[in-house]
Amino acid sequence: MTTVSTKPYLLRAIWEWCVDQGFTPYLATLVDENTRVPPGYARDGQIVLNLSPDATGQMQMANDFISFQARFGGAAHSLVIPVANVIAIYARENGQGMAFEPELEAVEGEAEADEEQVGDAVQDIADTTIELRRERSAEPEPPARPPRGSHLKVVK
Repeated sequence: MTTVSTKPYLLRAIWEWCVDQGFTPYLATLVDENTRVPPGYARDGQIVLNLSPDATGQMQMANDFISFQARFGGAAHSLVIPVANVIAIYARENGQGMAFEPELEAVEGEAEADEEQVGDAVQDIADTTIELRRERSAEPEPPARPPRGSHLKVVK
């Protein structure tokens, strides 16, 4: 009997917590051939997305994929993110959330990333955050990346 990963359940729980607290949930993910995001928005094979209800439409967080509609440069796009590619979900405002080891289907025998490498990847992604918004607000932007020493927890 195969057990379903806890990862999609944790993603949904942290997303719901962020929304309930009035925070903006950000999702950091790797981009590969199974990921559908608008061309030109990923950097170094990674992207950070705003998953707030105001920035997304028709969002579904299934056990294998996260799909939703979002606007990039004023144009609507359908996005599909494999849950296996998600490396973090956190609140933009305070950096609280969770980091995950990427579930890469890479060459067998490849060593797993350690916590420091995953933390560095999350920090790099946060530095290149792409915020999806339907309308720009006049409020000043808080920092998009989680603060150093943030509360992200690496789950193996």
